[in-house]
Amino acid sequence: MTQPPPSGGWPDPASTGQPATPPADPTLPVSAQPPVPHQPTGYDPYQYQPADPYAGMGSGTPPTAAPYPPAGYPPQPGYGYPPGYGQPPRQTSSLAIVALVLSLIGIGSCITAPIGAIMGHVAMRQIRENGESGEGMAKAAIIVGWILTGLIALVIIGYAVAIGFVIANSSTV
Repeated sequence: MTQPPPSGGWPDPASTGQPATPPADPTLPVSAQPPVPHQPTGYDPYQYQPADPYAGMGSGTPPTAAPYPPAGYPPQPGYGYPPGYGQPPRQTSSLAIVALVLSLIGIGSCITAPIGAIMGHVAMRQIRENGESGEGMAKAAIIVGWILTGLIALVIIGYAVAIGFVIANSSTV
């Protein structure tokens, strides 16, 4: 005759024929303690053991690709794009490119440098409003354009002073 299980639901080791858990020796480290009978040797309760994500799917083989990332994980960067490509780059402001080109051409033409600097200011405003890239080119266009405009102004002023000096010191015949 067998007796019903205790009220806690756990069978008594004496009634199952298994030896009782040996008492732990406090002088031994945890790794040297004898194993608990209901746990396999080498069991570490603190070792992470993920649940089988494919349990209960029926086929026993994992699918080739999951349609969505597992729940609880943050979305990966570039999710929704082909692997290895990430998100598409932002469009560069064409106004910033034109402004930089005009500022650099101003070295030889003398008139396009201030136009490039002004277009650089307009490009900076457009970049802030539209979220485009090219802020560095717009800043370079502004800096180069105004420096060249200042140098060109100094050269023109120098020529005017030289011409005035020559006219003032010339003798009338």
